[in-house]
Amino acid sequence: MNGTFLVPANSKKSLLILGLFNSFDLTLFGTGVFFTIIMMIALPVEIFSWAVISMLPVCVTGLLVFPLPNYHNVLTAIISIIKFFTGRQRYVWKGWCARDEFKETSKK
Repeated sequence: MNGTFLVPANSKKSLLILGLFNSFDLTLFGTGVFFTIIMMIALPVEIFSWAVISMLPVCVTGLLVFPLPNYHNVLTAIISIIKFFTGRQRYVWKGWCARDEFKETSKK
């Protein structure tokens, strides 16, 4: 290997429950299951439209915790997209040098 070290691609999976979920994901999905059960008890699920409405919490939370490649799940992908569009839009490149040649002035 010539003194190099290669990190395995699945090294973070050991920190997850069943290799896919963290505790927040399971809590979120469990909340969706709980509300679905409550809605199925309270609503007349014999009618198709009410059955679909009562299944929405488990479907939405299930889609949020669904695993995606290059992201942990859909929820983290959505959070990354929101942070990208609402975060800092002007990035100042400082370089890799220890000392700057000039001082930056703020533009207002």
